[in-house]
Amino acid sequence: MNPSWPSRRLWHQLLWLGALALLAAPALADEALARRFAAAALRAGDTGGRAFAVVSKPAATVWVFDRHGQLLASSAVLLGQATGDAAPPDVGSRPLHQLRPHEKVTSAGRFLTEAGRNHRGEDIVWLDYDAALSMHRVRQVAGEQRPQRLQTPGVADNRISYGCINVPDRFYDRTIDPLFARQSGVVYVLPETEPIERWFAFARDLDAAAP
Repeated sequence: MNPSWPSRRLWHQLLWLGALALLAAPALADEALARRFAAAALRAGDTGGRAFAVVSKPAATVWVFDRHGQLLASSAVLLGQATGDAAPPDVGSRPLHQLRPHEKVTSAGRFLTEAGRNHRGEDIVWLDYDAALSMHRVRQVAGEQRPQRLQTPGVADNRISYGCINVPDRFYDRTIDPLFARQSGVVYVLPETEPIERWFAFARDLDAAAP
């Protein structure tokens, strides 16, 4: 016998809530890791009293903290097309169109930010000038639908850039620019192919660093 309308409605609501829970669980775990990493960085004095950000490539997300380690905001990001943690050493001296797909890597590491401008005169935040690695507003690139990729719930389509970190315009203007362009900050890009502690010695025991 077919269920009554109230029963069907309740069933659909339960399915919807279950789907939301499945989507939220990984996001909560990713944020918990970012918070533990932030606490470890503070305990080690690695941030130098600066505002800082933690970027997870598997989660395609950036979390921004003030200099005291208070989480201020987070956002989806677009990252390098290729999986990996080290871009080619000569990437900063080569035209972008010469990069092969496997070379479009967002490098992992600790970066001290610096305000700058790209070749179009747009303001950006440099992470590594010599390696041409920066964080900037999302760009409109023909055929790539970058702004739309930032709005989808999954992360598979967030790997599209040459290596730079793209963030939504509003997030850049409200959070990234005042904290990392007008003064120096620290951006930590977590590795995706190696354990975090191989890149950051202070993160050897993230559980102990949990707030």
